Amino acid sequence: MRLAKIGALFGAALFGAGIAAPVLAQPAADTVAAIRQRGQLTCTVSPSTVGFSLPDSQGVWRGIDVDYCRAVAAALLGDPNKIRIVPSSTQQRFTMLQSGEVDMIVRTTTWTLAREASLGLLFAGINVYDGQGFMVHRDSGVTSARQLDGATVCVQPGTTTELNLADYFRANNLRYTPVVIENVEEVRSAFINRRCDVYTNDSSSLASFAASQGANANRYLLLPEIISKEPLGPAVRKGDARFFDIVRWTHFALLTAEEFGITQANIDSFATSTNPDIQRFMGRTGDLGRMLGLENDWAVRVIKAVGNYGEVWERNMTPIGFPRGVNNLWTRGGLQYAPPIR
Repeated sequence: MRLAKIGALFGAALFGAGIAAPVLAQPAADTVAAIRQRGQLTCTVSPSTVGFSLPDSQGVWRGIDVDYCRAVAAALLGDPNKIRIVPSSTQQRFTMLQSGEVDMIVRTTTWTLAREASLGLLFAGINVYDGQGFMVHRDSGVTSARQLDGATVCVQPGTTTELNLADYFRANNLRYTPVVIENVEEVRSAFINRRCDVYTNDSSSLASFAASQGANANRYLLLPEIISKEPLGPAVRKGDARFFDIVRWTHFALLTAEEFGITQANIDSFATSTNPDIQRFMGRTGDLGRMLGLENDWAVRVIKAVGNYGEVWERNMTPIGFPRGVNNLWTRGGLQYAPPIR
């Protein structure tokens, strides 16, 4: 086993145990060359989170995280379908990236200091501003997290969710019994079958779970308390600035297109725009694509592949009932903001 892989597995094991692993020296990498040589971008995603990543009835992966994989493939390879989706558990995802099994994580993964400093990762942006919440059975009569003293709580191990849960109950002098289950489908099944009183996860994941229950969705209640900041987004390995830049600016291209009013359907009509910012975005001036090691029309390819950020949101998050809220553009009172593409 290569030294880099040993280090990756060691670091992930320590992190899963809540211990900060030392930062190991990162070997020089050329992820872009490797992707181009194989002709395919490899992403790891959640195996079954509606709105984020889930195969449809034809086996095609759908969701906001999958769309980010497609967007990067469009920028880098000119084809959003040149991707390989690899589902992973919460504990597998980091070692899969560290070992080189996948090129990027886009898996409802929270950006934290420990994950960047100890696991050799870099987060390239925030595709969903989220926060941890609690879901209960509606017939329990519970309407606030402050009423959960003595509750049993279903939670996945090796996650920020598990740590936040402990912090919240300790800070509020509440008792609880964790029911720790790694597989997300088993967690949900345990909650449905009342092996636990409460299911805790990112509020978007809880909304995804409720949406997946169809006519039974009204049996469950999302409590009003949000107990943490959970900025979710794509992560890549440290040591490869070129690939990091491509992933990060792909995210910014999605936001910029929405700000300009550029959509998947109307983007060709902007080819003759005299607006200097739009000319640069469309690749007509500035030579900005070549600065990233891409074609100058890379952003056009991204929007033609998946649409702008608002379209990605409407396609994936709105159907599960997750409000856009702080994920609106900054011009609409939200937090999503892109630096100038110039």
